[in-house]
Amino acid sequence: MAEVIAHSLFTDFDIDLFKAGKHVRLYKKFGSHITTVNGVEGTYFAVWAPGAKHVSVVGDFNFWVEGTHPLNVRWDSSGIWEGFIPGVGKGNLYKYKIQSSNMGIKTEKADPYARRSEHPPNTASIIWDDNYKWKDAKWMEKRKKKNALDAPFSVYEVHLSSWKKIIEAKAEEDRFLTYKELSEELVRYVKDMNFTHVELMPVMEFPYDPSWGYQITGYFAPTSRFGLPEEFKLLVDKLHQNDIGVILDWVPSHFPEDAHGLGFFDGTNVYEHPDKRKGYHQDWKSLIFNYGRNEVKSFLISNAIYWLDQFHADGLRVDAVASMLFLDYSREDGQWEPNIYGGRENLEAIAFMREMNEAVYTNFPDVQTIAEESTAFPMVSKPTFLGGLGFGMKWMMGWMHDTLNYFAREPIYRRFHQNDLTFSMTYAFTENFMLPLSHDEVVHGKRSILGRMPGDEWQRFANLRLLYSYMFTHPGAKLLFQGDEFGQNSEWNFKQSLDWHLLKTNNHKGIQKLVKDLNLLYTKEPALYEKQFTSEGFEWIDFNDAENSMFVYMRHGKKEADTVIVVCNMTPIPKAEYQLGLPRKGTLKEIFNSDKKAYNGTGEYVNKQSVTKTEPWQYRDHSIHIKVPPLGMVAFKYVKSTTKKPVRKKKK
Repeated sequence: MAEVIAHSLFTDFDIDLFKAGKHVRLYKKFGSHITTVNGVEGTYFAVWAPGAKHVSVVGDFNFWVEGTHPLNVRWDSSGIWEGFIPGVGKGNLYKYKIQSSNMGIKTEKADPYARRSEHPPNTASIIWDDNYKWKDAKWMEKRKKKNALDAPFSVYEVHLSSWKKIIEAKAEEDRFLTYKELSEELVRYVKDMNFTHVELMPVMEFPYDPSWGYQITGYFAPTSRFGLPEEFKLLVDKLHQNDIGVILDWVPSHFPEDAHGLGFFDGTNVYEHPDKRKGYHQDWKSLIFNYGRNEVKSFLISNAIYWLDQFHADGLRVDAVASMLFLDYSREDGQWEPNIYGGRENLEAIAFMREMNEAVYTNFPDVQTIAEESTAFPMVSKPTFLGGLGFGMKWMMGWMHDTLNYFAREPIYRRFHQNDLTFSMTYAFTENFMLPLSHDEVVHGKRSILGRMPGDEWQRFANLRLLYSYMFTHPGAKLLFQGDEFGQNSEWNFKQSLDWHLLKTNNHKGIQKLVKDLNLLYTKEPALYEKQFTSEGFEWIDFNDAENSMFVYMRHGKKEADTVIVVCNMTPIPKAEYQLGLPRKGTLKEIFNSDKKAYNGTGEYVNKQSVTKTEPWQYRDHSIHIKVPPLGMVAFKYVKSTTKKPVRKKKK
């Protein structure tokens, strides 16, 4: 038996916080930490295994022999095992060999708090630290403004291994880009496309590629597929240096049953709920966290804080919130148990989410948490002190479904479905909504976004241009999945690169140019973002013209002069003399047209600067006649008169 020195990073206060579910920085205590004890260099290990009888560290430094380096259990009934092993350091592989008090069951587990893991299919943890020198101070100083709810928030969702691949000679298959390569190519592309943020599908270590990262085993380790932890920091840093925020996909809803993972950690249900009605997800064949166990809450909340603290993330998109909220989620009668009040709400999960959001915004008031939540559960993005869940934003799944269903219809039938689009405005301001066209909408036989558009080739692309134009002028933040921005033809396939060759054609280049300009329009026009989460920022001019499938509305900012007027023609019939009712007199200037030649449109329906007439229309006192392209959107603003006022000469 080798020497293990009794040593601890925990104070009594740490233990109290851990047991109370209030410790938010456990990553500074648990896991492996390179340190010096009594002048000797080595590594301190700490793991929570409350059901263990014996715990030892096995690794490449002791030939993976159980019992060579046993840890000591703390005296305070915390269930923490710890110890310092001299001579062990950066780069060494290790796991915890655990003998359970439950019938002597033995498990061999990766470190739940490991900061680096082996490249899958290998599963060992790696002792690691880095002294990365951040260069994003300017971003960090101003990100409160960049991440604010009254700021433009246009997100590019990315799956790192399929965004772009490199063909290498003699290689069996194309390889994906590394963190280093992404820090150049992805950053350059996102900046050129004028997106304000990227959202990275899960980068925490996961064993199974077809899970897309949503089955996590290493919650504190950036996946080793693309490089080292400090190289992931480089990617975040470079995005920040280019004024691009970083949202990380975070999965506190479930975790896989892999033998080296969190499940049945010490031969007992440590992280997962022991009742399978609450602890097992039937759809995903995965385990569900025990949100009522304080130590598990401390683990999850510390993990959320970790990515914001150590990796400078600007927010977390929280996956599958609906599955956490309801005890009967995807369960039949008899497969779930009501809460203490007889309801279907998971009270422990709701309490956890509130505490998580409170911890995040207390420690990082300049970030956002974003809930992927598909039900009508109230006040998801309202503060906890008002009874809400405390998220900053919520995905607007209803808008997404209604909009995609509407645009999939042949234009001749759209007049019967006007309500599909107007309905969103009846609830648009009940939450801080983000409009998502995410990865979930381009897989499993749903077709690509372009693939849903009806008509011949010209109409399909015109419809897609119109869809994006409507989306970017609708209230709310925006999210597009990779490939959507240039009209990917096929469904997303995580095994292969996006079809970048499509950009050799004018149609796809036109879509890309349109999205680039829509991002610019959204970020340059205050009316499109300043009041994007309040009813003051939106006003219908006409939503009743179902016969012509026309939608006309205004977006308002803090200043009247910033108002943007939007006209959408959902049919392939152009309107050469469309009368537009307006609230006041003035000169109107076209600021966007989805039918421009630059987008591979016709370019035939361009509006010159025109003066309004005192001719009431659409319940407004003034009006103007404009051209509206087929399957097109046109946006206008009032402009100040260029006529100079006569200068009066003073009398002598």
